[in-house]
Amino acid sequence: MSFKPLTISPVNCFASLVIATAVLVGTGVSRVPQSTALQISGDATAQQGSENTTVQASESASATAQGPRVSPLGAPNELPNPYRPGVSWGQLPNRRKWGSTAGIAIGLDGNIWAIDRCGVSGSQGTNCADSPLDPILEFNPSGKFLKGFGHGMFVSPHKITVDKDGNLWVADNGLKDGRGQQVFKFNADGKLLLTLGKAGVAGPGTDTFDQPTEVAVAPNGDIFVADGHGRASTANARIMKFDKNGKFIKTWGKKGTGIGEFDCPHTLAFDSKGRLFVGDRQNNRIEIFDQDGRFIAEWKQFGRPSGIFIDKNDVLYVADSESRGGEEGYGYNPGCRRGIRIGSAKDGAVKYFVPDPAPPSADSTASEGVATDTAGNIYGAEFTMDVKKYAKK
Repeated sequence: MSFKPLTISPVNCFASLVIATAVLVGTGVSRVPQSTALQISGDATAQQGSENTTVQASESASATAQGPRVSPLGAPNELPNPYRPGVSWGQLPNRRKWGSTAGIAIGLDGNIWAIDRCGVSGSQGTNCADSPLDPILEFNPSGKFLKGFGHGMFVSPHKITVDKDGNLWVADNGLKDGRGQQVFKFNADGKLLLTLGKAGVAGPGTDTFDQPTEVAVAPNGDIFVADGHGRASTANARIMKFDKNGKFIKTWGKKGTGIGEFDCPHTLAFDSKGRLFVGDRQNNRIEIFDQDGRFIAEWKQFGRPSGIFIDKNDVLYVADSESRGGEEGYGYNPGCRRGIRIGSAKDGAVKYFVPDPAPPSADSTASEGVATDTAGNIYGAEFTMDVKKYAKK
């Protein structure tokens, strides 16, 4: 069955917000925080007196043209944008060009680490399998290339994580010639420290993955892996937990739409309380758990999460690179604009929105991976073969 997107008037936008909020609250599980709705109204008023009125009015008009003020699931499309337009970033060596990427992270020294699929477009493929290029790249904040490593080790690297000791974790969701379907831990010099999973083997066991996507490491060293980029009904869709030495502890989740279930757990992050935020992408939501897998909350007001970053002050950045209307199916999240929503990991309030300037597409646009430096600048890793930096206004 297919559905055509609705044309929604400003009056109906408000009605849709009220109805959607009432429905979500009534479930007892998912709701749009009241502060989010209040923020939308308050920020709209505040914009009128700002020195950037003309720019913000243009952004508002663009948002209105591409969707309602708030999506049916509660994601706001019109909030202040405190960032300048994104600019292509990163001076790759030897005239090399970015390939598709989904991963970017900030090192303890402030340098930026990025994943590059070896100059090739696409994902879940064999981008790096036969490439001599390094997929793990380090830059200083100005974009100067510092070093790279990892050539010959990966089939299709996905995301990258920096732990509290400065070590790097990279998930490989590709599969070719006995390689892929693993998670690797490196030190900052590129020395391999730990490997999880069986090379070239995809499966549902306690020592295998099926297209792992990202790693999050708890303060005590416990390792959490989001496992399941596959679309098949039998594909893995779970969180796997290991101790600091890689010994399996437990797993939770399965393919589905219910509480504690997943459909493409695509990104992970911890907040200051040690709660695990899971970007359950195909279900257009964030699910929050404690470290034993007990469900805490479900948030849909941040859009369709391709990437999640939480800073030390619990500011939550969520990159939505896929939301679309049109026919029901992959990426379907009608009325939700793509872009980066910024809010609070403490209460779920959405405060700012950096909209995707590209027109709606059936494919991915804008940031899929997201991270911020200490100055608050945003770095976005894009499937469409680029990394962009968003500087504060």
